[in-house]
Amino acid sequence: MKAFKLININGTDCSFEEGSIAESVNIDGNYFIIKTTFDPYQLTAHPAPRYQFVVTLKGKLEFTVTNGSSFIIEPGIILVAKDLQGKGHSWRILDGDRWERIYIVPDTDANDFFTPDN
Repeated sequence: MKAFKLININGTDCSFEEGSIAESVNIDGNYFIIKTTFDPYQLTAHPAPRYQFVVTLKGKLEFTVTNGSSFIIEPGIILVAKDLQGKGHSWRILDGDRWERIYIVPDTDANDFFTPDN
């Protein structure tokens, strides 16, 4: 499945990689959270609160990182959030007014099975 991974570079800057996560992998997880309500983090730069996978169910969003680069997340694309330091990333909804998503929180040392493109 197509995926983006938010990472820290240069100590605390946020960047991203584009790639994929193979099918049929078992990720050791602790719990998941369903989120559909307004989120005050929208448009405000913030680091990920923990290592987590974000699965979008509804919505199309633009994520922006430290250097101003951005990417689009929509249903069918997994976000692996590992930018735990610094200012982090921001996001904004491009279509509609809701972002329905599931957060899957793996064990701290669990493999993310992310393979970057090229």
